[in-house]
Amino acid sequence: MTPMIVHTREELKSAIAHANPKSLGFVPTMGALHEGHERLFDKARAENELVVISIFVNELQFNDAQDYANYPRDLDTDLVMATRAGVDIVFAPPAEEIYHAGKPLIQLHSGILGEMYEGASRPGHFDGMLAVVAKLLHLADPRQGEYRAYFGQKDAQQLALIRRMVADLDYPVELCSVPIVRSARGLALSSRNALLNAEQLEAALVLHRAIELIASRAARHEPLNIDDALGLFQMEPSVELDYFVVVDPNTLQELAFICQDTPFTGEALILVAAKVGGVRLIDNQPI
Repeated sequence: MTPMIVHTREELKSAIAHANPKSLGFVPTMGALHEGHERLFDKARAENELVVISIFVNELQFNDAQDYANYPRDLDTDLVMATRAGVDIVFAPPAEEIYHAGKPLIQLHSGILGEMYEGASRPGHFDGMLAVVAKLLHLADPRQGEYRAYFGQKDAQQLALIRRMVADLDYPVELCSVPIVRSARGLALSSRNALLNAEQLEAALVLHRAIELIASRAARHEPLNIDDALGLFQMEPSVELDYFVVVDPNTLQELAFICQDTPFTGEALILVAAKVGGVRLIDNQPI
């Protein structure tokens, strides 16, 4: 069945109230849907009576106007995937519906957790992300019954910040994460992959190769020696590495002491970001 498409907050609230679900699964997206999103929808469908998704390209989390303008948008194609995944309601608002009073004067601050890695490279990105996620979690709230929101693990720093926001502000929602979905050759699926040509897609595989190198050493409890992973990027001149780090999975603080001569034990998270043909890609893997 084709999902109900709503464009205003009142239409969304009315549709949810009419359904009166015992449980609601909500998946916020920026559109340009791919198999990774479909995995989120499938999990929400399996665990909830009503599935709601949003499609909204949030200008506040772009610090580059050209990046915002170039972000892929194709609502008709997105609706095909939403239909296939059994989504019940698609909330596709215009910007003025989300920011009905203009750009917000009062915003959440992502703090030190939002100032490192992606936040350092994209100042203001996480403040803008939290601004819209905070609004969307309110708007999709069923007000009764179970309420769950679903996010992909590919955006590990984003997920950590949303978890902290939900905990700090006591949002009545259960956060559910879904593992990264990859191509057959290991590239993490991303809406931005559509902006890469065949040669750039090939070059982008270095992100996964570098992760796998370090993850395999971690599995054998060997010293990680991340300099070897950095060397892989040096052999791909079309890939501009931003960061490749091993961090504490809870605080995202870099664990420099385990990265060279010390045998790896415990748990950590590999984070990587790079530009390929001007397109920013991120990836991660727990170890």
